[in-house]
Amino acid sequence: MDHHVIQIFFLIFSGGAVLASLALFTRQPLLVAYIALGATMGPHGLGWVTDVDLIGQIAGIGIIFLLFLLGLDMQPQALWRVLRQVTHITLISSMLFAAVGFSVAYQFNFSFVECLIIGVSMMFSSTIIGIKLLPTTALHHKHSGELMIGMLLMQDFLAIFVLLLLISDVSGSTGLMHFGRSLIALPLLIGGSVVVVRYLLQPLFARFDRIGEYIFLLAIGWCLGVAELAEVIGLSREIGAFIAGISIATSPIAQYIALNLKPLRDFFLILFFFSLGGGFDLSLIPHIIVPALILAGIMLSLKPLVYRYLLRAQSETNKLSWDIGFRLGQNSEFSLLIAYIAFNTQLIGNNASHLIQAAAIITFLISSYIVVFNFPSPIALSDRLRRD
Repeated sequence: MDHHVIQIFFLIFSGGAVLASLALFTRQPLLVAYIALGATMGPHGLGWVTDVDLIGQIAGIGIIFLLFLLGLDMQPQALWRVLRQVTHITLISSMLFAAVGFSVAYQFNFSFVECLIIGVSMMFSSTIIGIKLLPTTALHHKHSGELMIGMLLMQDFLAIFVLLLLISDVSGSTGLMHFGRSLIALPLLIGGSVVVVRYLLQPLFARFDRIGEYIFLLAIGWCLGVAELAEVIGLSREIGAFIAGISIATSPIAQYIALNLKPLRDFFLILFFFSLGGGFDLSLIPHIIVPALILAGIMLSLKPLVYRYLLRAQSETNKLSWDIGFRLGQNSEFSLLIAYIAFNTQLIGNNASHLIQAAAIITFLISSYIVVFNFPSPIALSDRLRRD
């Protein structure tokens, strides 16, 4: 391995260990430490880690593993039932958040297309933060976990739809054809994955289930293989990883795979949050700080209220409705992908891109504080609230 890469990993994980220790002693969420470390050491801070793009690419594996593990936890029958429950909630809330984001951006004189993309980026909540701060007991055994995962999945599907639109540039006939091929590819990928699992992976799992190293390798190979295939056929690696997880969710060995992949997922997610902080250009803060604070403040206030109201209208309890509302009260990592792709395709300018990023980072930080201090989570600072 190149000496430069080893040095980067040393700075990230040794520095992360120091800041994480300080964060725990001062009762701060660990996610704050990782983002702050990236901003401090990144090219716009001290400049100790300049190759943030490399770290971001490596960190993308963490998102892939996260969605793979999410798929492993969802039985297809349960997934279908939950999606039917939350579809209208997700669609109504997403449209409302998009309209508010568009209106705020319009007030600050962004172009129509920029306002549209800024609005769309407000629609989603973070799968990473939502699942990372959700106790495993709720994830596996509680109605609240099912509802929250269902809503996040619906948002992920909407986000992937938006990303396909941006990538395809549907303003032209070539873009429309590419987009159509992507929509056709989705059911084909699902069907092919189910067939491969049934006739190849399941027999291999059954025959070699005592060799943990092989099961671990086979699971990672399957996850990354389907993710890469999804990317090749015009979908995304994230949706491919999720399909890979769902396709083996009914296997008796699914929970064993999930438990063994969690440390690997956490390793890459630390890199993700570091790259998030390191990739932000601090010199643009004076230009976008006011709209970013307004957008973030509105979303942090509006999302819990909207989710609470919609869930109560579905006869959920007041306590559960507030719990889910606050856990989904931030913007999404998909917002960052939308900003990145829209900027690279010249649909939005640098200020609009950084506005989306800044609003997302602010909501990540404040929402994490709210959840860690007030709701059960694996990294809660109170012993009473800490649930693994």
